[in-house]
Amino acid sequence: MELTKNFVKAKRPCADGYRWFVRNRQDGSDYQRLLDALVEAGRVDDACWLLTQFGPTDAVLAVDAIDAEAVVFAGSLLVRGGIDVETTVRAGGAIQAGGGIRAGRAIVAGADIVAAGGIHCGGVLEAAGDIKAAWGVDVRDAITGGGNLKAGWDVLCGGKISLSGCALVGHDLIAQAAIHCGKSIRAGGTLDARHTIRAGHGIECGASIRSGMHLEAGWGIKAQEAILAECAIKAGEGLQARDEIRAGAGYGVYAGLDVRVDAWPASAKVLAAAKPEGLVSGWWEEPAMR
Repeated sequence: MELTKNFVKAKRPCADGYRWFVRNRQDGSDYQRLLDALVEAGRVDDACWLLTQFGPTDAVLAVDAIDAEAVVFAGSLLVRGGIDVETTVRAGGAIQAGGGIRAGRAIVAGADIVAAGGIHCGGVLEAAGDIKAAWGVDVRDAITGGGNLKAGWDVLCGGKISLSGCALVGHDLIAQAAIHCGKSIRAGGTLDARHTIRAGHGIECGASIRSGMHLEAGWGIKAQEAILAECAIKAGEGLQARDEIRAGAGYGVYAGLDVRVDAWPASAKVLAAAKPEGLVSGWWEEPAMR
């Protein structure tokens, strides 16, 4: 793709960025060559802006490893080893690594992000498709995905987790803000968020669930230990915990919100070590799940 002056100007770039383009464009300004030049000049944000404006290509960059200050590629990155960048790694297509992926500021892909090791980022992690890590995921800021998030170990997020699909985590899933998933959430260990935890489908946890605000699921919620929220607990179907189920002071516990009342005994059971205080709806049944 060739980027002419008029073509770029029509996208209304910042004045400083456009002046740089006019001074440095060469041979009709090949798209990827311009991205490389911007990165080399330390203008990584301008390179990312350009990629956002003109979109991805079908190109594939296949290399043994990446160790750089920053990488902005219009196509897909296929790396046989690991990726280690000081600031940003961004691809218009997929990012696939045969090892781990580490970036100091951002990891962004226009398709899937796949790592045979772990993913570590000092800023944001964003993928238009799935995010998959054979090991753990550790992100200082937000995690945003247009598909599923799958990790073999822990997922630790310093911001909000927002996914169109499922979160499937081998160990703990912990966020310092909200966790919103369009489908299910399943964690082998603890599920913990400082703000609301919301799943369009069900929530299942191998330890305790703790929400700093509301806890909501379109289907059921199940924990091998306790289910705790600082605000309301709402489930479209049943609630199950080996230990207590406890909502915040003044808030209720709701099960069976998407089930007919006459179907509550089968589809909206509430099972816990003791009847939850503030149980508003659902079919309370003893004994607790064993």
